[in-house]
Amino acid sequence: MFENLSERLERSFKILKGEGKITEINVAETLKDVRRALLDADVSYKVAKEFCDDVKTRAMGANVLTAVRPQQMMVKIVHDALAEFMGSDASELNVKGSPAVVLVAGLNGSGKTTFCGKLALHLKSKKGMKVLLAACDTFRPAAIEQLKTLGAQVEVPVFTLEGESNPVKVARAAVAAAKAEGYSVVIVDTAGRLTVDEELMAEIREMHDALQPTESLFVVDAMTGQDAVLSAKAFNEAIDYEGVVLTKMDGDTRGGAALSVKAVTGKPIKFVSTGEKMEALDIFHPSRVADRILGMGDVVSLVEKAQEQYDEKQARELHKKLARNQFTLVDFYDQIQQVKKMGNLKDLAGMLPGMDKAMKDVDIPDDAFKSTEAIILSMTPYEKTHPEAINGSRRRRIAAGSGTTLADVNKLLKQFEGTRRMMKSAMDGSLAARLKNFRH
Repeated sequence: MFENLSERLERSFKILKGEGKITEINVAETLKDVRRALLDADVSYKVAKEFCDDVKTRAMGANVLTAVRPQQMMVKIVHDALAEFMGSDASELNVKGSPAVVLVAGLNGSGKTTFCGKLALHLKSKKGMKVLLAACDTFRPAAIEQLKTLGAQVEVPVFTLEGESNPVKVARAAVAAAKAEGYSVVIVDTAGRLTVDEELMAEIREMHDALQPTESLFVVDAMTGQDAVLSAKAFNEAIDYEGVVLTKMDGDTRGGAALSVKAVTGKPIKFVSTGEKMEALDIFHPSRVADRILGMGDVVSLVEKAQEQYDEKQARELHKKLARNQFTLVDFYDQIQQVKKMGNLKDLAGMLPGMDKAMKDVDIPDDAFKSTEAIILSMTPYEKTHPEAINGSRRRRIAAGSGTTLADVNKLLKQFEGTRRMMKSAMDGSLAARLKNFRH
């Protein structure tokens, strides 16, 4: 995400390297390159020009402190301008009501129905809400079955009216059922088309007027660049929605939609979808995205993802095992499962400062842990808790049982032993520090 833009902006800032102060000339040279970088990222010329004009105004009015180099100051100014262009702060989803109604609109192929499933899981698992999905895309025959499949995956019921082709009637019946059965929120999946046309606009307007939703969201494929921004503008004129959802942000996107949509529609981006897994949905934080664009990473989001998978009881047990040097391959396997739940490994690595660039040409498959898991699962319960007992014959049996090689088994056991030593050392260091503080 944003790799090419990040590289281009980094090159732009090098113009100021070695400069003693910010001047109108070196700012103009830098912004000329920044504008090209934005245009290459599929940002419209008008938005790119507005952005650069804003940065120039800020830069020429900035008092550069003696401790801050002009290059560093320009990075800060561009960062703040990027964050403001994308909306400054994260925008909350309005789910107040009895029930709250969330209307989801978008073109075919944008990931609209999949987003409905992801949002249902998000509201259910993170907000503790009782969610009902309403299958109101009666235009595309497979849409209802797709929503049922997604509903089953996230364990959220899907409301349908068999044989009813009028989406407004289905939606009204869904809301009535939700109210009668005590649901907190109804997520309404609507029909899309291949392109924006008057029939689609008329249908979505009718749905919006009939339901008066507490929140309307427009789902757009970030990989379509300026087409995404144009369709977002058209839908906003039709139903005046509250927010935008960008999907396929983990694909080959240049970032133009993320940078342009707020400036063009005036509406905030509320969520970004970054993968196929139902958990792969993130709240959009403009400042954090600006951090990533400028190669600063996104450690806050990384920590939040870790906290979402944090089990306090399990953590206490693990702490005790580490203190007693009883960390086993069972615990090692459990930790792998926790990391997998956090999301795509390449995307997680990219949240560390400077890693987006380093990871650009590195391919980390989603099944990166597959052979490790297979090896551990091929062990007996005794071997998992007593890895020191795994001799040569046991290693050969484990390799055969897991479909790996003896070298793979040896490598895993060596990695595990190294991890155990490192964790034990960290625990001992922490204990020593606490004892030292206690004495003082």
